[in-house]
Amino acid sequence: MLAETLTTGLLLIASASALPVMSPLEYVKRAVNPGVVINKCSQPNMLALAYDDGPYTYTSQLVDILDKGGAKATFFWCGTLYGCIYRQEAAVKKAYASGHQVASHSWSHNRMGSMNANQIRTEMTRVEDALVNMVGVKPAYMRPPYLDTGGQFLNTMKTMNYKVITNDIDSGDWNNVSPQQAQQRFQQAGARGNGHIPLMHEVYPGTVNTLTPWLINWAKQNNLKLVTVAECVGDPEGSYQPGNWTAKVGPYNC
Repeated sequence: MLAETLTTGLLLIASASALPVMSPLEYVKRAVNPGVVINKCSQPNMLALAYDDGPYTYTSQLVDILDKGGAKATFFWCGTLYGCIYRQEAAVKKAYASGHQVASHSWSHNRMGSMNANQIRTEMTRVEDALVNMVGVKPAYMRPPYLDTGGQFLNTMKTMNYKVITNDIDSGDWNNVSPQQAQQRFQQAGARGNGHIPLMHEVYPGTVNTLTPWLINWAKQNNLKLVTVAECVGDPEGSYQPGNWTAKVGPYNC
């Protein structure tokens, strides 16, 4: 019996030693699951600037500010909220070409927690089609309008292989909070611990021209790397759905 026990123990040790050694980042990557809400980076020393509701008039200018500051950001875009997404095709291509992450904020910016599964899929696939037509990728990340994750939404996101992002800091720009007041919110949250994913909107000039440059400087002062949402959650290669996608022949419309 003792011999059998010793043999079993040796076999277990040998099996364990044969297992691949994974870094903490590799363990983090395995935890980024579709249909699960993520509101904060999984790693410290990072800040994931994330903007909703575009593309819009200020998108190109925002890309210039980010690029000048050496920052990468994530754009959660709609199809029709501020006009047809195809009207901003140049800005969409510019953001993607600059290495920023392009993601989905639904087609029409309605509450998807109140929709059935088919309606939710339509909201998502229309954004997918638009981004394939313009830059050749389907996003794997999305942020729901109004941060509404109720009803059939999360189950549908799981079947569509979407990682769901919310936020841990609200800039309040959507609610008439000034850039200066928003800066105080970041200072109160602090730069320690796992990185922040803020809720911001690229459709407000104060967010683009005042808050964003301040955040770039604040990040540098606190030794924070400005990264995409995918990178901040340990999924730098997972920004987009796997596959090769073919653009439809234009002209495109909404």
